[in-house]
Amino acid sequence: MISIAMFNNKGGVGKTTLTCNLAAYFSNEFRKRVLVVDCDPQCNATQLIMGEEFATEFYWNNQFAPPVTSIRDILQPIEDGDSQISFDIRPIISSKNRFNVDLIPGHPGFSIVEDRLGAAWHELLGGDIGGIRKNNWNTDFCKKLEDKYDIIFFDLGPSLGSINRSVLVGCNYFITPMGTDIFSILGVKNIADWITRWAELYENSISLSEQRNPGRLANYNINQTPKITNGYIGYTMQQYITKAKQGIRRPTSAYEKIITSVPNVINESLGSFFANGIDINTRLSG
Repeated sequence: MISIAMFNNKGGVGKTTLTCNLAAYFSNEFRKRVLVVDCDPQCNATQLIMGEEFATEFYWNNQFAPPVTSIRDILQPIEDGDSQISFDIRPIISSKNRFNVDLIPGHPGFSIVEDRLGAAWHELLGGDIGGIRKNNWNTDFCKKLEDKYDIIFFDLGPSLGSINRSVLVGCNYFITPMGTDIFSILGVKNIADWITRWAELYENSISLSEQRNPGRLANYNINQTPKITNGYIGYTMQQYITKAKQGIRRPTSAYEKIITSVPNVINESLGSFFANGIDINTRLSG
């Protein structure tokens, strides 16, 4: 099983649309067992896959049959102060939605766990095993489901916060959807600086914990190093609407300049994170 996160700290670049349509493509065209996990408190992936009527029943009336666990339910033990997630994982099954994928719905209250995970990060920095375990909740989650699914897609919000960091700790790969604007490029640069910084701190904290508690981490499902540091797949780019002149649509120079600069920015910023065998000049689509 592989796990893939759609991630850019710039909003409005098509992360959710790409996540859901890629998931549907692998399910319908390649007959893969696919799970989408909505880790954005805005719940856009959940609404796209299930529709507005579901949102009213599930979030407002607390009704859906059969019973389903949201991402907040799964992390409720951590929110309550425990070191591991709930393994009572009950997704919405594929037959219940038009995308033909299983879904762990998001929850607006998921943002509340941000403080817990932020505190757990500071515990991790001191080599604390409990803090390391909390930040590896997604490692546990993926391990639990590795025999049930071929691919898990994680839809992340536009944040460089503790929720997204903890999701990425447990993922194999990530993709950066982008728009044709300067802020998408700046977002990629932010991602590179952010991942580089916390990945180094994470690895140092694992080493510190091993020194203080030899062999103890072996009792738990812990990533010794974040796999995404060697798991960048590439980027996608939204098309822009060309301007019409005398009935003919022509490229806009400002947008074309941005598009032309992206490969170099990707190479300089995220080139060191590319997965083995991936061409660093590869643009996935758009």
